[in-house]
Amino acid sequence: MAETSVKRDREMLGFEGTLPNGSATMPHVDITVISDAICPWCFIGKRHLDLALAELPEEISVSVAWHPFELNPDMPAEGLSRREYRTAKFGSWERSRALDAQVEAAAARAGLEIHHERMTRTPNTFDAHRLIWLAGEHGVQSAVVDALFRRYFVEGEDIGDNAVLASTARDGGLADVDIPAFLASDQGRSEVQAGLDEARRLGVSGVPTFIINNSIGLTGAQPPEALRQAIIESTGGSGRPG
Repeated sequence: MAETSVKRDREMLGFEGTLPNGSATMPHVDITVISDAICPWCFIGKRHLDLALAELPEEISVSVAWHPFELNPDMPAEGLSRREYRTAKFGSWERSRALDAQVEAAAARAGLEIHHERMTRTPNTFDAHRLIWLAGEHGVQSAVVDALFRRYFVEGEDIGDNAVLASTARDGGLADVDIPAFLASDQGRSEVQAGLDEARRLGVSGVPTFIINNSIGLTGAQPPEALRQAIIESTGGSGRPG
């Protein structure tokens, strides 16, 4: 995904909280990340966001929510052979491998590993998004998103498989939840579908998309400094030193 930025003409949220001395308003920032669990730029974008958050001024508090997007909305529930799917999509396996090499190089610059050679399936990600929604209900969304990215991009596992999703959920802090029962139910289906519909309504066509305080939109694996600056600017600050 190309690293471009867009502005969204939506109402900016206000501030809440106070500084420790009670003398000033503490800015709070809400960040919505629209993402797919098999999007490598989303994996890289999350690392960049984490780095940006670590460099924010202490007086800024941030909440991050992960919302769904499907790169392959027509993917069969059981997924497809990655080699067959990518060959059909890009015209040849050699072209697919060249694109993979570009992604791996970008990931390495962000301090991440991606092992495309370990991937054999391109999964349907609807149930992965349900798991992310459930993680949000339990306050461990970021950890589950990380775990899904790791399982797919580093370990090459099929995150459309229920057994893989169940073990990923444990990795992300959902050990006390009956994940097989959750996946067998309809829980989270309507919420994920509503999120997918909202992404379409907003005109999101590529991910990751970062929506900051319902006002500033950034698309692509933006550098940490660009994210940090946008977050500060959303509070009324300059985003620049001095």
